[in-house]
Amino acid sequence: MPGIASQKIEKLLETPELPELGPGPREGIRPEKDMNRAADKLFGSTNLPDEKQQLIRALVLLWHDQLDAAHKIVQDVENSDGAFVHGIVHRREPDYGNAAYWFRRAGRHAAFSEIANRVRVLLEAKGERELLGKLVPRGEWDAFAFIDACGQGNQNSNSERTQILREIQAVETKELIEWFCK
Repeated sequence: MPGIASQKIEKLLETPELPELGPGPREGIRPEKDMNRAADKLFGSTNLPDEKQQLIRALVLLWHDQLDAAHKIVQDVENSDGAFVHGIVHRREPDYGNAAYWFRRAGRHAAFSEIANRVRVLLEAKGERELLGKLVPRGEWDAFAFIDACGQGNQNSNSERTQILREIQAVETKELIEWFCK
């Protein structure tokens, strides 16, 4: 169950459609300045450590297709959490080789377990057994398989599979926000 802070942060993710697998931009995103102002206001009422605030800010900016701003934030966070978000930024660019580099640096992140659980539930509900087997083999999240799937999805951005990948990307972002709010 998400906490109060993560529920308020999720309101910053309200857009008419989910982020693209690539860089965007898409309709309905908010400008960087507006998102930073909203994040500042929200973080002023929390006791989250500054580093977690910055990683959440990067995820919110990334959700709104502000890749450069998100990248500037994560390149200063030298740990597994920062590497995870850094990997997502490069996956969205798309720069899949660099994304894989950052996911190797992230290692087996503690949020992978819950991401795997949520993705499993999503894919089972959609009857996507093949994709489930690739992304959550043996019940574990495979960030590298997701990079590959996103690369294929970017080639056919209007497919049903790509829409499912966008939903998985949203699960990943929301789970990371919850993780950072703990």
